[in-house]
Amino acid sequence: MTLRTSFENRVAPAHTALLVIDLQNDFIAEGGYIEKVVGRNASACRAILPAVTALIDAARQAGVPVIWVVADYSHERIPEPARVRQLERGWSGVCGAPGSWGADFAGPRPQAGETVIAKHSFSSFHGTALEDELRRRGIETLVVSGVQTNACVDYVIREGFVRGFYIAVAEDCVASHMADLHAATLKAAGFLFGDVVPSSRLIECWR
Repeated sequence: MTLRTSFENRVAPAHTALLVIDLQNDFIAEGGYIEKVVGRNASACRAILPAVTALIDAARQAGVPVIWVVADYSHERIPEPARVRQLERGWSGVCGAPGSWGADFAGPRPQAGETVIAKHSFSSFHGTALEDELRRRGIETLVVSGVQTNACVDYVIREGFVRGFYIAVAEDCVASHMADLHAATLKAAGFLFGDVVPSSRLIECWR
């Protein structure tokens, strides 16, 4: 790893990857799991789709790898405490069930050859090949986008940081159905873990 003391150097395309977290119907779409089962309004999550799409397009044009992380919260695959929480709250059904409408992408989609990694918890690293993929590509910096800011996005920020990756959060490309926790995560991320910037600044650097 190189000591990268400027933002422009940290997010240079040669050693940066864009992570796209859980852009799936169950978390974003009207009638998805978050709205239908959990009972939360996911409109804030839908609102980021144009900005995320533009950031993905810019990454592709600059040669920045786009790595997609998707949730598969099938009951037999998630940790037992997570199943218990769902049962206690009366959250029936399966979020992100493979092959379902809920698991399909909302908005932008992977292109041929882009890596898609399935996770079975809030962590994009635990029990997945994400870190191996990043190390294989020589990635030093993670640009983070997706949902939910206070859960899966928060996890990848913290876990990426302690694994030695530089972190940049595209603040207009992350969202949550809980506005107060979204704001708290961004505040903590900017203070402790990395750069929190508008996607326009990243796009300008990649040009």
